[in-house]
Amino acid sequence: MNGKGKAMVWTVYAECRTFAARQKTAIHNMSRSRRTQALLQFGLFAGILLFANILANSFYGYLDLTEEKRFTLTKPTKLLLRELKDRVYVRVLLDGDFPAGFKRLQTATKEMLDDFRSESGYLDYQFENPSVGTVEEVNERRKALADDGIMPFNLRVADLGESSQQLIYPVAIFHYNGRQMVVKLLENNSPSLSPDEVINNSVALLEYKFANVIKKLKTPTRPIILFTRDHGELNDLQTVDLERGLRQFYDTDRITLDSVVQLKPEDCALLVVAKPRSAFSEKDKFKLDQYAMNGGRILWMLDQMDASLDSLSMGGKFISTPYDLKLEDILFKYGVRLNSDVVLDLQCTKIPLQIGQVGNQPQYQLFDWYYHIASQPEGKHPIVKTLDRVEFRFASSMDTLRTKTALKKTVLMRSSQYSRMQFNPVELNFEILKYDPDPGKFDKGAQNLAVLLEGTFPSAFENRVSEDLLNGMKQLGMEFKAASVPTRMIVISDGDVAANFIRDVEKKQTLPLGFNRFENVTYANKDFIINAIEYLIEPSGVIEARSKEVKLRLLDTVRAKEEQNFWRGLNLALPLLFLGAFGWLFNWLRKRRYAEQ
Repeated sequence: MNGKGKAMVWTVYAECRTFAARQKTAIHNMSRSRRTQALLQFGLFAGILLFANILANSFYGYLDLTEEKRFTLTKPTKLLLRELKDRVYVRVLLDGDFPAGFKRLQTATKEMLDDFRSESGYLDYQFENPSVGTVEEVNERRKALADDGIMPFNLRVADLGESSQQLIYPVAIFHYNGRQMVVKLLENNSPSLSPDEVINNSVALLEYKFANVIKKLKTPTRPIILFTRDHGELNDLQTVDLERGLRQFYDTDRITLDSVVQLKPEDCALLVVAKPRSAFSEKDKFKLDQYAMNGGRILWMLDQMDASLDSLSMGGKFISTPYDLKLEDILFKYGVRLNSDVVLDLQCTKIPLQIGQVGNQPQYQLFDWYYHIASQPEGKHPIVKTLDRVEFRFASSMDTLRTKTALKKTVLMRSSQYSRMQFNPVELNFEILKYDPDPGKFDKGAQNLAVLLEGTFPSAFENRVSEDLLNGMKQLGMEFKAASVPTRMIVISDGDVAANFIRDVEKKQTLPLGFNRFENVTYANKDFIINAIEYLIEPSGVIEARSKEVKLRLLDTVRAKEEQNFWRGLNLALPLLFLGAFGWLFNWLRKRRYAEQ
């Protein structure tokens, strides 16, 4: 090869090396560019995640897709929370490991408090386990809780065929402005309800309980509830448990109608007439009427017939006659009539009767006592929703009537469809227990036992007031009203529904309201009366949350057993299929991407 050829070879060789170097540089630059792009993409993704996390911690939101809107707070609750101006601190004593039911209650409590906190930044909460620590610390903590009236719940836990007991505190303690109130998270563990139903009812009432206690804590003045007296009404000892429950939120006292000229709604948020047994004078009735016409609320708990188990036990036979209360005309005007009868119901509670004697010891047996009705609420009104059975004793039937003014009448409690009546005069004895009941005779259907009246009431004294009385009222700065402003009343055809049993009069020992000492069962009398009082005082408040429903959707165990193999196979195969499809799609996109370069 001559010199010219060698020069050409070297030239080509140099150009090839230059081209190779350029390609290498380009590839290196491209690789650096891809790494830089990947790092930028990773940094952008991490930044987005960090920003989303900051937003998530700063704001709380959700989308409620449930049919009953269980996760949506009611408007009164939202308004109450938005009006908070000071810090509310909540201690929830329900931390720890629990079975599925209590775990659900624990989770629901946390979610409800989160919902509350999303409406107000003034609410903080903390979960605590009172059973954590040394033995001395736990005992000291439990003693302090007991001093505050907070008692534990004995939870039985089954694990691997062995059962153990655990003391838990399903309560939340609310602190606000130097005051504190305790909320029981677990509803009445009634034997008539399954554990799932008890937990479900407890979850459904969380919003109402939390909102109610916050409202009571932030209310500067306590409403006054007055019980009438001097007509044979229930005394202080007979209503001690009811008033103990009311005094957490209200002030209670007694009033003699004859001692006041006028009863004003601003001085008395609610008037309770609890089982009077003597007649009301026309003056007393007029004061009651004008109290209602000016917007006052009244809870009537009236026995129409003079009947009691104590009277019957003394002689084994008793003739029941009506009380002469002189209230028929005023109640008639307000749209109800108590009938002179006693309702019997196959759905009833039990009483003990002696069936024999062994040595010196009498032998007793429990029998169904048809005069003591165990009424199961069925309506969806906030007063009775989710309530357990309420015990009525010698209750009378009640009719609703047409009134001159517009009134809404809502039946709150009824007897069961297996009911009948005995009319005045009623002969009571224990002979009825010697024979099995004939359901064919209990065919009168459900009878009204408690009715809510709402709206504008006509005065029972319209066209009955003399000119002298009108002039006297004017001199006192009073005005007679022939029709009321919108207000509310509840009429219950049993006075003992609010009476607790007195174990010892001298020692003032009583049993809880609703506790049946024969069956050792607590009925929902106290909850019923307190709910009724709260609704009468404030119907459009947070009690609206009691009407919320959390449906219990139980698993179809038969279908689940039949289809268990299908669902097990689907749960195993579906993730593998999804993973395989994702791998194939990733490789296909990767090949396509590099094939285009």
